[in-house]
Amino acid sequence: MTNALYDSAINLLQQLIATPSFSKEESNTATAIEHWLQQHGVITYRYLNNVWAVNKFYNPALPTLLLNSHHDTVKPNAGYTIDPFKPIINDGKLYGLGSNDAGGCLVSLLACFVHFYPQGNLPFNLIIAATAEEEISGANGIEALLKETTFTQVTQWQNNTAIYGIVGEPTQMQMAVAERGLMVIDAVATGKAGHAARQEGVNALYIAVNDIAWCKAYAFERVSDFLGPVQTTVTSIHTPNTQHNVVPDTCSFVIDVRVNELYHFEEVLTTLQAKMQSVLTPRSTRLKSSMIALDTPLVQAGIQLGKQYYGSPTTSDKALIPFPALKIGPGDSARSHTANEYIYIHEIEQGINEYIALIQQCANYLSL
Repeated sequence: MTNALYDSAINLLQQLIATPSFSKEESNTATAIEHWLQQHGVITYRYLNNVWAVNKFYNPALPTLLLNSHHDTVKPNAGYTIDPFKPIINDGKLYGLGSNDAGGCLVSLLACFVHFYPQGNLPFNLIIAATAEEEISGANGIEALLKETTFTQVTQWQNNTAIYGIVGEPTQMQMAVAERGLMVIDAVATGKAGHAARQEGVNALYIAVNDIAWCKAYAFERVSDFLGPVQTTVTSIHTPNTQHNVVPDTCSFVIDVRVNELYHFEEVLTTLQAKMQSVLTPRSTRLKSSMIALDTPLVQAGIQLGKQYYGSPTTSDKALIPFPALKIGPGDSARSHTANEYIYIHEIEQGINEYIALIQQCANYLSL
């Protein structure tokens, strides 16, 4: 990696921080990423707010490696004491909204892609995809791009059985080989209204409370070595009743379910519904748990470089990628979505260098 490319990546991250890019509002950062790639001689494509490119000597007959991270951000929380859109470098830290999640990962992957872009002797292809709507698991991000006609025609990834992905998220450059799935369930308990003074009706709130108590106590049998047990957490409860003397006939609550790789959503839902009186309706079953096998070339390359692997409790676009993907990137997940978000400048340099080393080691592994 040249110093010029490193400096260019830092400058791009500063530009991205200074450009608001809330989920579904990423048009301007998409344009900035397009221009940056083009300035480095890369032919770019764009679909909605997703920007992508392939290496110069792309050959559909070779295996393919997708490099992906997102350029949307959450909205800044009330705890900020500095301007979230002013990229300030102080004491080795670059401050700003999206700097850690996942701007540092994104510009590191972009720089890595530019490094390999003109090389003609790689044993695999590279695709870079800077995508939208990750923070809301939106339908117009990586999921839409992988189905888009031009993307599928150019990359032919659906015809390639040997395809892997690197998803850039802050993991302190360690390998998240597994990731919890997320299923949000809307639960509705139904009773019968009555007068509280006369103890009439069937109290839907009590039904809900009993179901919640069972949900809290129940332990799913299969425990993952990487992700631990399935976790079910009730995060809100509501009854439309506003009168103190009326027994509520409905009560709704929400269950946040974090699933390990040993269960399908349908199995978890069936188990819960069999024991609970409330009617359970999942909002979505898209964000499935995922795992990349330890014997894949990508993970083996990381192991050879001395990297540790673990299971991640958080969910990312890895859940929406229909082929094995490794989550890895500079920065620290604990800083994500916090006030005065930052990433260390040296973490970005480390990210670029170690992404390059990982891909080169993977190329060496495949060439054996």
